[in-house]
Amino acid sequence: MKKIISFLLLFAFGLSGCEKDDICDADTPTTPRLVISFYDITNASIKKNVKNLKVIGKNQDRGIVFNKTGIGDAMYITSANTISIPLRTDADTTTYTFIYDSGNPNSPEFNTDVLEFKYTRQNIYVSRACGVKTIFNLEAFIRIIPDADNPWMKQINIKKTNIEYENETHVEVFF
Repeated sequence: MKKIISFLLLFAFGLSGCEKDDICDADTPTTPRLVISFYDITNASIKKNVKNLKVIGKNQDRGIVFNKTGIGDAMYITSANTISIPLRTDADTTTYTFIYDSGNPNSPEFNTDVLEFKYTRQNIYVSRACGVKTIFNLEAFIRIIPDADNPWMKQINIKKTNIEYENETHVEVFF
């Protein structure tokens, strides 16, 4: 009997020392990506799908993965009217090359615009399980157009400077 009571007491004390699992819930907001929406230049209220868009970061060989189930180059191509791309959390600028109609053999030469986004960063503690997330304050962008006579991005506007959530458009591109 003493052994059973001792075992129960030991078991009860063991349970009281347990802590909640440190698992970050998938619904917990983490570092947001920059949301870019594309619009028709002739009617600014209508979103327009970009034909075979490929976005490549500076000094990167591959593009942003838009299609995880795609094979080969199809992983890096989208024809959506809204995209989300990450900003660097270790620097105050991020540079991307946007290639319109990347399946066209002449696209890298004629349908390429380069944007450098400038921002400030703020690290915010989320929880012990999730760690820290970074939010951004988009200050400006520099546009580098390889083909200055015919950029495919006709107009670019910063719509929202505070990048804290991914459920809103931060930058609008008209083409």
